[in-house]
Amino acid sequence: MRTGYFYSLVFALLTSASIAVIAAPAPSPEAANVSLTQDVATKTQDGKVNLNDADVATLQRELAGVGEAKAKAIVVYRETNGPFASVDELLEVKGIGKAILDRNRDKLEVN
Repeated sequence: MRTGYFYSLVFALLTSASIAVIAAPAPSPEAANVSLTQDVATKTQDGKVNLNDADVATLQRELAGVGEAKAKAIVVYRETNGPFASVDELLEVKGIGKAILDRNRDKLEVN
């Protein structure tokens, strides 16, 4: 009788341990490294956004007055015309005016 009770407890313990391991899988280290590397690549050490390297999500997140459509327009302009030579060239992108450029000038750089 005691042996049966003991085996039942061991079975319950092992079952609950295996369910706990399966229920909460750990995130893969590769996924964490990719997102960390991407953030480091688009923002420089002084916190500025490089217009020639930043993706749509970074431009949208970091620049005031720039939504998804304007961020896509910046990337399309860069892909069509090559890298930006200066921050002022951003005025040539459709939807980007002087007010948006002035608000974000201190956050932008080109390399």
